Amino acid sequence: VQLVESGGGLVRPGGSLRLSCVASGFTFDDYTLGWFRQAPGKEREGVSYIDLGDNITYYADSVKGRFTISSDNAKNTVYLQMKSLEPDDTAVYYCAADRLLGFDSRYYSDPKMYDYWGQGTQVTVSS
Repeated sequence: VQLVESGGGLVRPGGSLRLSCVASGFTFDDYTLGWFRQAPGKEREGVSYIDLGDNITYYADSVKGRFTISSDNAKNTVYLQMKSLEPDDTAVYYCAADRLLGFDSRYYSDPKMYDYWGQGTQVTVSS
């Protein structure tokens, strides 16, 4: 299993970025994919998740209404569209995947539920 993130960068407060996570090595529809982020000195936190078989999505309260997760199953790619970015959104963003069908979605935010991780992409929100 391989996950490769891209799309990070430096953006001003109020700006937008779109992150991509290209997945390979597993049956896309059988997995749940999550976006997590980790700021310096802080624990890794869940941001958004998608069940790739039925495209049900979930969001952390801190990003609800600003971030949108979506997938292009034909391209084995999951996107995280981020709008109205704030300095507190600054972090390394990771995508993670695992077979979580059958688990209650409240567990999706636990990084320990995911065996497969990308290398991360830096997002910096600063004026």
